[in-house]
Amino acid sequence: MAEATERNARKVRQGVVVSIAGNKSIVVKISERKRHPKYGKMVNSSKKLHVHDEENTAGLGDTVKVMECRPLSATKRWRLTEIVERAK
Repeated sequence: MAEATERNARKVRQGVVVSIAGNKSIVVKISERKRHPKYGKMVNSSKKLHVHDEENTAGLGDTVKVMECRPLSATKRWRLTEIVERAK
C-alpha cells in the first residue's frame, strides 16, 4: 500500500514572476520545453499561475518556487515557498 505522503504530495513548480500588481498576490509564468510526441520537434509551452505571497517579498523577474495549496481566492491555488534567484 502506498504511503499517504506520496499519494497526497503537493505539486511544486519553478517559474518567473511576471506581475506583482495585487496585494499579497503575484503571477508566475511556468515555461516548459518538451518534444512533440509525433513530429519530434521541441515545443515551448507556458502557463501562468496566480500565487499567494504573504509578505510581498517577491519582485518582478524573480525566479521562485511555488507549491500547490487549498483555494485561497477565485483564482489563487498556489503559494510562494521560496525565492530561488532575485532579478538583476
